Amino acid sequence: MNIDHILDAGPVIPVIVIKHIEDALPLARALVRGGLRVLEVTLRTPAALDAIRAMRAVEGAIVGAGTVLGQAQYDAAIEAGAQFVVSPGLTDALVALAAARGEVPLLPGVATASEVMRAREAGYTRLKFFPAESSGGVATLEGFASVFPDVRFCPTGGISSDSATRYLALANVACVGGSWPMPDEAMTQRDWGRIERLASATAALRRAR
Repeated sequence: MNIDHILDAGPVIPVIVIKHIEDALPLARALVRGGLRVLEVTLRTPAALDAIRAMRAVEGAIVGAGTVLGQAQYDAAIEAGAQFVVSPGLTDALVALAAARGEVPLLPGVATASEVMRAREAGYTRLKFFPAESSGGVATLEGFASVFPDVRFCPTGGISSDSATRYLALANVACVGGSWPMPDEAMTQRDWGRIERLASATAALRRAR
């Protein structure tokens, strides 16, 4: 599975923080039923790796690991069954790990033109733009478009259901990442029906093509 297949699977990648492992399976089912197939589980909680294992059982789900910072997390994520890896930045060590684990694509993060240039030199033209809103948002990506015409981005960080449409209108945006389809209140109440409805509305967002 290549990175373009993953980024093109839907307009939004839910960025998921799992605090309780028992929430992983029903959450994944609700999101996939709503039309959001690509799920990024951030490695910020003790339950994250087990959540990836659980979510892989959901038919149609493409499950990845986010907030991967180094080799230990990278290896653990792949052992847990992650189908892609997302990092907030790009280091020489991550480039080497991704080359050694070529069957699992890496989506590295960038925030500046210099970081995009370094990523391109390492062979990456599919990048996470992070943190999107505090790094100039849509205006920065518009500036990148003419300078880096071969690069496509998945902006993440501070994006809401309202701002998502502005990002998705850009030709160099493949998809966006965000947590709004899983609001804290719905997660606390385990309101999977509400999350499925939010996922359905999110999956209907249009992208520039």
